[in-house]
Amino acid sequence: MTGVGPVEPGDGTRTWDSRPLDEPPRHLGALRPLRLTLAALLLLAGGGYLYATRPRPPAPPPVPYPIQVVAVTYPADQPAPRPAGTHAFRFSVLVSVRSGPPVSVTRVSQPYAGLTVTSSPPPPFRTRAGSPRKITITMHVTECGKVPRNAGFPFLDVTLRNAQAIQDHSFILGERYARDLSEALQVACSNESGHHQNR
Repeated sequence: MTGVGPVEPGDGTRTWDSRPLDEPPRHLGALRPLRLTLAALLLLAGGGYLYATRPRPPAPPPVPYPIQVVAVTYPADQPAPRPAGTHAFRFSVLVSVRSGPPVSVTRVSQPYAGLTVTSSPPPPFRTRAGSPRKITITMHVTECGKVPRNAGFPFLDVTLRNAQAIQDHSFILGERYARDLSEALQVACSNESGHHQNR
């Protein structure tokens, strides 16, 4: 071998690093997608943790059962029951909802076998919180022998429905209602007695 200069590689030989100086090593290039994947996973995990631990608004209060919030009352300024035919009379009650969602009245009845009840408006009707509804009740005497002449603790049976439940409840309307109902029944049945005597 003569001459001066770098030794050239022979056939079948290679230099230790024949890649350009600005090209990264191949094993480092293969790690780059892995690093990007790990970064994305860490970002997702961090976002999931922040979402799971975020402050949440308080849960809304549960919807109350209808009988917990509904009142049926015989108003203090209610006049005595008015005749509504020979064997019928009518009076008014107030249906009120103290709080919560609207409540529907789906049925109004009473316990005596000799009486039937209708109401205006007829069921079903809805009452909202803070807006009492005046309901006109008409009682029809169908058989005087099956109604008490002195109603001690009369009540109205009402079926109530809201988003929570459907419930039947008996509302006792007080002493004045009992007295007015007894007098109205006596008048209705005395009309019937007079009718039979005149025949």
